[in-house]
Amino acid sequence: MTSQPPLPGAERGCGPLSGVLVADFSRVLAGPYATMLLADLGAEVVKVEAPGGDDTRTWQPPVRAGVSTYYLGINRNKRSIALDLKDPVDAAAARELARRADVVVENFRTGGLARFGLDYATVSADNPRVVYASITGFGSGPEGAALPGYDLIVQAISGLMSLTGDPAGEPYRAGVAVFDVIAGLHAAIGVLTALNVRQETGRGQHVEVNLLSSALSGLVNQTSAAVAGGVVPFRMGNSHPSLYPYEPMPCADGELIITAGNNGQFRKLVEVLGLPELADDPRFARNEDRTEHRDELRPLLVQRLRTRTKTEWFHDIIGAGVPCGPINTVDQGVAFAADIGLDPVVTVGEGAAAVPSVRHPITFSGTPAGYRLPPPALDEHGAEIRRWLAEPGGTGTDGRPA
Repeated sequence: MTSQPPLPGAERGCGPLSGVLVADFSRVLAGPYATMLLADLGAEVVKVEAPGGDDTRTWQPPVRAGVSTYYLGINRNKRSIALDLKDPVDAAAARELARRADVVVENFRTGGLARFGLDYATVSADNPRVVYASITGFGSGPEGAALPGYDLIVQAISGLMSLTGDPAGEPYRAGVAVFDVIAGLHAAIGVLTALNVRQETGRGQHVEVNLLSSALSGLVNQTSAAVAGGVVPFRMGNSHPSLYPYEPMPCADGELIITAGNNGQFRKLVEVLGLPELADDPRFARNEDRTEHRDELRPLLVQRLRTRTKTEWFHDIIGAGVPCGPINTVDQGVAFAADIGLDPVVTVGEGAAAVPSVRHPITFSGTPAGYRLPPPALDEHGAEIRRWLAEPGGTGTDGRPA
């Protein structure tokens, strides 16, 4: 999509986004996750870091060969250049990179890049085809821009924590920065959409994503209950407000998640449990009935489940066509994915530099994701990128200089 010479070592023709140059000024999680997904699909991503590096380089333990696994998990297929934007020479290099880029991704405080000439208005004046994605915590308006955009804070403010944990206990955060991840996904969707529009119009646009809007969208049925039903959702532990059974249930040696999401699945469940009469009991015949009478239904199911192990029940219940699953540790989850043929782990790089990584989540029949580069060391590609930026170059698929 660009007319300048390719970056040194760039593999042209590799992946559906081959030829797309991404200038990645983001750090920590949401932005780097989005740009890694784009890089997996062939985009050429230049990771611009401050001289001290992305914060996640220091987020350890755990580590692999002394490098934070947090950083390793979201930065493959990228090239790193360290630039001090307060230095005039480095700032000029950053502006030239943005001028050449098809996509710019940043998560600075709103207006924070303007003093370096790297805000959307300035970049798009020199590069009208640029798709410029900004990720903030609470939007770019004057009220939201003043608020710090951390996932944990958004989990609290959005209401997620009010839904997580024991009903009689305190609110809990999710075990992963879930809204950073969702915002990263939304940013990737926004970038791809804007690139598609650019194919028709020849012009880029400003794509804005914020964690709170991503959170409210990602809370789906819970926010719908609030805005459409006038209901304030509350903490229910592992129970579901609208479905039953849909939670962990104790077996002889531990718990098994059982989810009977409709009347047919419930009938199959009680048949395999040897309790077929429950399917016709008026208290349990419909999902609405089961949800209302869950305190009466649960002991009947648990009494039977406790007679066998969770593994024995898992195979029988799955065999009957009812969704269920064990509560695994993360390593067991990876192993389970491997056991069912999903090949969840890929190795990026070779020899001592090789890094095991989680496979790109999307499968394409014709243009698969690729794993070209391990996560870069700080400024690993700085010298070659600086030389490349010093070469004559333009932007745009039409070959005209910017």
